[in-house]
Amino acid sequence: MMKNRHEKQQKWVRRKAGWSRSETRPLDIRKGDTVEVLAGRDRGKRGVVMRTVLDRQKVVVEGVNLLKRHVKAGTEGNLQGGIVDFNAPVAYANVQLVCSSCGKASRMRHGVGADGRRNLICARCGEEHTRSISS
Repeated sequence: MMKNRHEKQQKWVRRKAGWSRSETRPLDIRKGDTVEVLAGRDRGKRGVVMRTVLDRQKVVVEGVNLLKRHVKAGTEGNLQGGIVDFNAPVAYANVQLVCSSCGKASRMRHGVGADGRRNLICARCGEEHTRSISS
């Protein structure tokens, strides 16, 4: 028997839920972390994360994905016009966190330390990832 249109739409909505579909996922990468680019024209470059764009699942990395913007001079004269270089966001899936102990880009596991805090553990060397104080 043919299902009505409403039942088909409900089935599609249920299937759409999840991280891979339009929901924002919490990022393991934060401001101040060192990452390596995995894909794109800047593949292999390393840089420090300047900021994260959570709703778009992107990160801005210093020295990676440099673009040029043509800017008009400000009306009050405080902004000089010309061509300005800026760091554009990179997709979160295209960068990988660099381990603080072994210095290699690797996947990170989630773990709980002896003191009960959640932390990241390097999948390559097994050491706990430590962040700098400034992040």
